[in-house]
Parts: sequence; structure tokens; C-alpha cells
Amino acid sequence: MKDTVIKDILGSLLTQLVLPFDSIAVSEDPTEGFTRVDITSSNASRIIGWHGETLNSLQHLLKSILRAKEKLEKSPFLVVDVDGYRREQEDKVRRMAEQKADFVRRTGSRVALVPMSPYFRRIVHLHIASSPAMQDLTSESIGEGDYRQVVLKMKSGKGPAVGEELSPVMADADATTKGEGFENLDV
Repeated sequence: MKDTVIKDILGSLLTQLVLPFDSIAVSEDPTEGFTRVDITSSNASRIIGWHGETLNSLQHLLKSILRAKEKLEKSPFLVVDVDGYRREQEDKVRRMAEQKADFVRRTGSRVALVPMSPYFRRIVHLHIASSPAMQDLTSESIGEGDYRQVVLKMKSGKGPAVGEELSPVMADADATTKGEGFENLDV
């Protein structure tokens, strides 16, 4: 898919929606497995919207328009970001997985992360699978719909039996006051 097509469509959408932007950059990273579209804006919060809802909607519209215009069988896998907002969210999800991984190692118990979108679950699964420091762990998704979540567990299989009820391990009150909490994570 051509970068100019993506830039033209997204630029037109932003202009029609009166969402100010300075530039649009398109990059494809084979290691990430998707196309990243970065918007630079002097008013990024308008494009992000409430907990990323406007950004998610723009991404959905862009994918739908590209699919129709390019006559694709399925929507292209691309991620729209503005001023590094999405990258920051991805980093928070990775840090959350690393914290919970430490808990899994210490206790041998399985841990269910908070429910999150398919995109962020994918980020966790890829991070666990590709990080050399986490080769002793495995991850799986459980649940349905908006309640689907990632479960981290040891590969050795020790811990609670499969099918046992799990509850998310949340960040403690001290962590949220230090700015390490995940209360603003748009998952």
C-alpha cells in the first residue's frame, strides 16, 4: 500500500473533522508486523480524544476507507499514533506485563491481566514471546468480548490448575501515587 494514499486519506479526514495537524508520517517496520502512521499536531489532545476514543475512531475509518479504495479482502493492519501517545500506551502495557511476570515467578501462580483490547493483548503476547528475559513464561488469552484478558504463567506448569478462577493483580496504591500505575491506560 502506498504511503501517499494513506497520507492523503488521513489528511482529508483530519481536515474535514477540523482536527489540526502539522504532518503525517508513514513507516513500515517488518519486525512490528504493521504499518505505523504518526501524526504530528500542536493540539494532539483533540485528535486523541477521551481515553483515545477519537484516535481509535480515526484509525477505524482510515482502515475502512483504505480497504474499500484499494479493494482489499480485509482491512490493513495499521496503527495510527499522534505525538507518541500510542507508543506510550504500548510501553505501559509492556511494563505491566513485566511487573506481573515478576509476581508469577515469585509465587508460581498464574496471573490474569486487566481486560484489554485485541491490539494491546497482541503487544503483551509478542513481548512475552520475544523477550529473552521472559522465556520461562507463556501467555494466553481467556474470556470473551470486552472482558478478554491475558493470563501469564510459568512454562513449567506449576501453579493453580487450568480453569481455576483468576482475578487480575492490580497495581497497589503506592505504585499509583508514584506515577507507576496503569490507571490511565487506554486498554
